[in-house]
Amino acid sequence: MEWKKVRIKTKTTAEDLISGVLYEMGITGIEVEDNIPLSEEDKKAMYIDILPEGKTDDGTAFLSFYVEEGNEGEELIENVYQELNRLKDFADIGEGKIETSYTKEEDWINNWKEFFHQFRIEDLLITPSWETGKKEEAGIGHVVEIDPGTAFGTGKHETTTLAIKGIQKYVKESMKILDVGCGSGILGIVALKYGAAHVTMTDLDEKAIEATPVNMERNHITSDCYEVLLGDIIEEEILNERVRNEGFDLVTANIITEVLLPLTPVIVSTLKRGGIYITSGILIEKIPLIKKKIEEVGFEILEINEMGEWASIVGRKK
Repeated sequence: MEWKKVRIKTKTTAEDLISGVLYEMGITGIEVEDNIPLSEEDKKAMYIDILPEGKTDDGTAFLSFYVEEGNEGEELIENVYQELNRLKDFADIGEGKIETSYTKEEDWINNWKEFFHQFRIEDLLITPSWETGKKEEAGIGHVVEIDPGTAFGTGKHETTTLAIKGIQKYVKESMKILDVGCGSGILGIVALKYGAAHVTMTDLDEKAIEATPVNMERNHITSDCYEVLLGDIIEEEILNERVRNEGFDLVTANIITEVLLPLTPVIVSTLKRGGIYITSGILIEKIPLIKKKIEEVGFEILEINEMGEWASIVGRKK
């Protein structure tokens, strides 16, 4: 299968703004190329002692994403083009020029290996399947091996990191958990590593349904500990009924605001009284929208956490 690579030329100062807009449009796999020097935190996350000398930062950045060939992909590119023109009216995004090229699926998958390296979130080490070492480092309590393949979710993005931190804090042994929008299955794997008894995962993308069991097996998790369901629990009544009658102890949803708003009333019906709802994927300026919706449907807010441009809200069912 051939994919079209869409590359946007912009400024480093507009990276977060454009990334946020793309994420709101449902584009979650974004490559960022710039020459901003790495911070000490970034260097530690890369687990290498000597870094190559980079080019001088000239303020230029490139943001890239991939679409499948076809009418839907072309329509998405056109929508991105229109959004960039709209941004130019109130923000300096530089050229905002779009370039396209083609790549085969296997090349697209292998390209991620250049950017995804093992890193830690507290006592959790997340490592790509093609890297070894560091697994015995002091202070590591759990290791998750992940290969995102064509289903996104490595844990490195702020939204996933926030969701993982919520899991680390609230998951208890024997919990039954629902993860909506599972991607590569990383949140479900983390929950099981931290003691959950069973995880049900849903996603709209067939590639996520294919990738999740592969990653589960890679982490030595047996099939009786999880199930993966294809579908939309908001719109599909049969799937909605199935999860609504489960009585979950905790639900995670790392999804954009526009989906969290109609999803939240569904989630409250899937949880036991006192159940925990961990949301992420919320742009900071949209915190009030989600907070209001969560409270309206019967949750008390336990905490709101921010990282970069993103936020996570954790609620408990009253």
